[in-house]
Amino acid sequence: MSGVVDAKLAELGLTLPEVVPPLATYQPAVRSGACVYTAGQLPMVKGSMPVTGKVGAEVSPEQARELAATCALNALAAVKSVVGDLDRIARVVKVVGFVASAPDFTGQPGVLNGASELLGAVLGEKGVHARSAVGVAVLPLDAPVEVEIQVELVPGA
Repeated sequence: MSGVVDAKLAELGLTLPEVVPPLATYQPAVRSGACVYTAGQLPMVKGSMPVTGKVGAEVSPEQARELAATCALNALAAVKSVVGDLDRIARVVKVVGFVASAPDFTGQPGVLNGASELLGAVLGEKGVHARSAVGVAVLPLDAPVEVEIQVELVPGA
């Protein structure tokens, strides 16, 4: 049976991927009470990193924005692995994004808009959130971007 969120994903032409396996000793997502916290999600597609490098150097801000959307989709897959049904999300509370940045690149918020816009497109008002966008020197596997999310579940979910 398809839920509202699954139907919206299909309408947008998106497929929720398999959960990206952890690169080290951690879980992709954990639930604590009414919240689910994801680990940082890389823009992995079918087990591989489509682009590597620093944003503002090897990776364009536009490419990075698309990669941030992929990270958000991977984060939703991690949430679903814990709660079983994305319709249990009451709202996305917080998004934290890391952008591997060339020394003079300052457009991290624009890159992270890719993740924020995907969450809004998929979840509507439930996808509106607080956010941090942080520039860093390097990310695991030389990923250009990494995104983690925190969601609140509907009462009783």
